[in-house]
Amino acid sequence: MTTTLSREAVERATEIRREIHRHPELGFEEFNTQGIVERELDAIGVEHRRIATTGVLAVVRGARAGHVVGLRADMDALPVTEDSGEACASAVAGKMHACGHDSHTAMLLGAARVLHESRDALHGTAVLLFQPAEEGPGGALPMIEQGALDDPAVEAVAMLHVDVRIPTGAIGVTPGPVNAAADEFHIEIRGRGGHGAYPHTSIDVIPCAAATVLALQNIAARETDPLASIVVTIGTIQSGYRNNVIADRAMLTGTLRTYDDTIRRDAQAKLRRIVDGVAAAYGARADVTMLLGYPAVVNDPQLAASFADYAREGGFTVERPAPTMGGEDFAYFAQRVPGLLIRLGIYNEQIGSVHPGHSPQFRLDEGAIPTGIAALVAFARGIGGGAIPIPAR
Repeated sequence: MTTTLSREAVERATEIRREIHRHPELGFEEFNTQGIVERELDAIGVEHRRIATTGVLAVVRGARAGHVVGLRADMDALPVTEDSGEACASAVAGKMHACGHDSHTAMLLGAARVLHESRDALHGTAVLLFQPAEEGPGGALPMIEQGALDDPAVEAVAMLHVDVRIPTGAIGVTPGPVNAAADEFHIEIRGRGGHGAYPHTSIDVIPCAAATVLALQNIAARETDPLASIVVTIGTIQSGYRNNVIADRAMLTGTLRTYDDTIRRDAQAKLRRIVDGVAAAYGARADVTMLLGYPAVVNDPQLAASFADYAREGGFTVERPAPTMGGEDFAYFAQRVPGLLIRLGIYNEQIGSVHPGHSPQFRLDEGAIPTGIAALVAFARGIGGGAIPIPAR
């Protein structure tokens, strides 16, 4: 690695990660986490301000001329009951850091320490973006709208996300789309209720709902190029009163995942057409509500290639993992300026760091923390000093 980390920096980041892990907070409720971040930045001597309710924006100014780089970490937890067996397991019932955001925050604080302590030799400025509510409803846009990228004006931005597909000690860099657009839909089917013994006098919404679920799979199976990526998932169905009553209403919810904006728009139109058509075939009526979620995360191809080369030269093990269909609101940062989502390997069978994010059994290999801190520092120094070219937009 190009960055030599002090034992103090690694140990402190590990302690912070455990403290945050014990006290998980959901989106826009991260007041305690915000306080921890502010406490640590004050102790280091880094300037900072609050942003987006529970977020923090900090700035490390290098003594030497250079570019402005953004480093982002998310801070929120999930509504999951922890079953990881970790010594620092959640002390809050029904809430858990099941996606590694506690480590993201701790590693960015570690990078803040390293960058601040070496600021006499640092080219440019590092803007540290401690973001709330990535898991929902989304903290990236509020931060951007409140000037997170404007003063100083960020020229390129990166984030880390832990990944059990990659072994501890390695990082993953993939050009192009790496996370999908994540849209949500709600379907209401309305029929005419009645007695279960006299179905001919009613319009039964349950067969209609079942047919709708099956028909929607045609969007991916028969109406989208097989070489394109798309997921159509029905997550919930709610209907019915009792065994001998024909239901008059059914509610379905689901998610639509795509990478390409054209496919995204077309899939929404196809979904509406299919729902309306099936409802008409059953004599029912249906309404569709689309809730547009985060857009796809697209790693700038030039930035990805340049950083991967720079990291390898600095001693990092760099892999190229496949994109995922998960959502991530870092997409908004990457739309404004060249962006890079870096995967951080945490796979370690010996300690049980094998479960995917959002699992109650999710467990973090803290041995990845030094690599994560070093990768953030490397990106900041590489961009700030011009060793990593900033792509034109």
